[in-house]
Amino acid sequence: MDIEFNTETALAASEALSQVLAARTHRRKVLGQEVLVPGQLGDALNLPRIRRRLVSRQARLREQGVNDFEELWQTLSEPTRRRVIDAMGWYDPRELDWEDPRSNRRPAADDGPEEP
Repeated sequence: MDIEFNTETALAASEALSQVLAARTHRRKVLGQEVLVPGQLGDALNLPRIRRRLVSRQARLREQGVNDFEELWQTLSEPTRRRVIDAMGWYDPRELDWEDPRSNRRPAADDGPEEP
């Protein structure tokens, strides 16, 4: 799925990506006990800075945020992209099964010309 981002979609995708990356947990020993800590990859990828730019009042900074997110998106693995798209609730209707209610596919009805 090829996505073109604008400010709103990039902001939604960056928030979903942040959640996806935070869901990756790591085990650490703290005071001799093993604990699970959320992933910090979102911070390492500068997601907070990108989100600040996307909500900025200045159009130049918002555009820079979109560009930054598009560059980051290209570096993500396909499974990570799929998780983000699923978290956002996006889907490609062409990939849905005929029985899926989201597909909105209906057989072509050939009722002939309409009569007044």
